[in-house]
Amino acid sequence: MAPSASRSHAKPNVVVIGAGVIGLGVAWRLAQGGAGVTVFDRGASGRGASHASAGILAASAEAEPSEEPLVALGRRSQSLWPAFAAELEQLTGQSVDLRTEGALAVALTADDQARLRHHFEYQRRLGLPLEWLSAAETRRREPHLSARLAGAVFMPADHQVENRKLAAALRAAVLAAGATLREHTPVERILIADGRAVGVALADGTRVPADTVVLAAGAWSRQIEGLPTELLPPVRPVKGQIVALQMDAAAPLVRHVVWAPGVYIVPRLDGRLLLGATVEEKGFDPALTAGGILSLLEAAWRTIPAIEELPVAEMWVGHRPGSRDDAPILGPAAIDGLVYATGHHRNGILLTPVTADTVSRYVLAGEIDPVMQPFDIARFAPARAAE
Repeated sequence: MAPSASRSHAKPNVVVIGAGVIGLGVAWRLAQGGAGVTVFDRGASGRGASHASAGILAASAEAEPSEEPLVALGRRSQSLWPAFAAELEQLTGQSVDLRTEGALAVALTADDQARLRHHFEYQRRLGLPLEWLSAAETRRREPHLSARLAGAVFMPADHQVENRKLAAALRAAVLAAGATLREHTPVERILIADGRAVGVALADGTRVPADTVVLAAGAWSRQIEGLPTELLPPVRPVKGQIVALQMDAAAPLVRHVVWAPGVYIVPRLDGRLLLGATVEEKGFDPALTAGGILSLLEAAWRTIPAIEELPVAEMWVGHRPGSRDDAPILGPAAIDGLVYATGHHRNGILLTPVTADTVSRYVLAGEIDPVMQPFDIARFAPARAAE
């Protein structure tokens, strides 16, 4: 691992590869810290996984056994979100629609209830903010939920943000901070000389020197050439399909994010109701499929029967950046000058503030935040993996 002590006190010239919310967030914080920053993206900014997401800040709902460091990272980022959103909105004049109603995980059958109770007990042991609700109390909060409801868990800290507005606001913030954004300009390779990353080469042959290269290209991170195999982040595309239905914005069917068997349901302020998302290991397959859409609609209908009257507003496919253990890859590479901010899988929107803060702080000051340390790429080295 490149030692932090080798960092210069001079503010670096940084290239960020990838203009999703992760790359833009890191670039914004770097530019605020005085670095010279250029962000490159193969397409328009915010049009990859950031555009396809549902924007759920689900540190509690996504907590799984053996993922305690990831839960800690998510909870840290959750705590940063209110100030992060307020700063963005004040700077850019653009709302990101941070909603704070919280989320409900619901059970529709006795078996669902047993599984939910088991997960609830695990989450409570982690100290997560949770409340077990009876079926009657759950339907009092959300009357359109199925009459078959067996119970629910309320997660008051699991909020949501409008991810597309977030990407637009971060784009504006990056430019306002003085960074350069070069969209539709793919990076072909990372340049290495004398054992360190020294810049990037573009598809047109242009070479762009840099003191530090931040690889934040999401599911496309392994497609950037120039790195030896051992430095390539083990990130793959994980396909997800989402359906958006259209509610009456003045009389929405639900106000909370709802997690139900086989689907999550996300109400937007504009009346859209997002139903997501499939999890498919099909590479960069862009196809919407009848089976994928049917599974989401059926699961949502069992949870909220009234959705059958809603028109379909939009359907789309996204590709999450999943690492080998589905946790992010953050921090320095085994060579100097290369830093990772990729592999966020289902939690890129949630982890945007903490990734922006910790990665930028490492680049600017050589400081590795303890909450980031479990997510270095060294955990995938053969010796570490065998432990």
